Amino acid sequence: MLLLGGTGEARRLAGRLAADPRYDVISSLAGRTADPDLPPGRTRIGGFGGPDGLAAWLRDEGIGAVVDATHPFAALMTESAVLAAERTGVPLLVLRRPGWTEGPGDDWRRVPSLEAAAADLPGERVFLTTGRKNLAAFAGDARRWFLVRSVDPPEPPLPPRMETVLARGPFTVDEELALMRRYAIDALVTKDSGSAMTSAKLTAARTLRIPVVMVDRPPAPDGVPIAATVEEATAWLTRQRLAHDG
Repeated sequence: MLLLGGTGEARRLAGRLAADPRYDVISSLAGRTADPDLPPGRTRIGGFGGPDGLAAWLRDEGIGAVVDATHPFAALMTESAVLAAERTGVPLLVLRRPGWTEGPGDDWRRVPSLEAAAADLPGERVFLTTGRKNLAAFAGDARRWFLVRSVDPPEPPLPPRMETVLARGPFTVDEELALMRRYAIDALVTKDSGSAMTSAKLTAARTLRIPVVMVDRPPAPDGVPIAATVEEATAWLTRQRLAHDG
């Protein structure tokens, strides 16, 4: 089976399946970070060349099932996986953790895109946690100062007034509070990734009464089974294996 990875759920699923001799798992990573956190078992790094390239790869490798456990915002990869699965007849599951839910004390402003976030930003000192390749929408803002955190250096175009913090999470609430206080952050922009591993910044923003601009995730593909947890994905794979063996 092919596991399209890059998330914590993908690594946990890879670890579970790598220990099971009934599965031969290949984890695929996009290769966007210089030193990726590799999952257990076999891995490949890099793109497939779109839906046609992925379909050809599935046929060549004799893949019996695909689990798309990429980031909820990796819409192009998910689209390629859906089209390749349709063209080859290989069963596809999308593993997507639920999004975040606003709670008491939160001040969230939901927007449909990064461009919409940049068009109506609160605050003057903004903490951007949207990824190093997603800063172009803010590049034209010469008024505000931005703090950008990423694993690798961000890619231009970039805001003219910014500072970069290179770090790999997860981060604790205390660490996020200290960072926001150190830089006098008065607004946070983030994507609705839904991961518990990256939710400490939301708790810190609530504590400091900082508004959060929350970019909504792309919709899940139609007609494709969705799993919310690693356990659900494992159960789906078990059913696929039993159907194949039967």
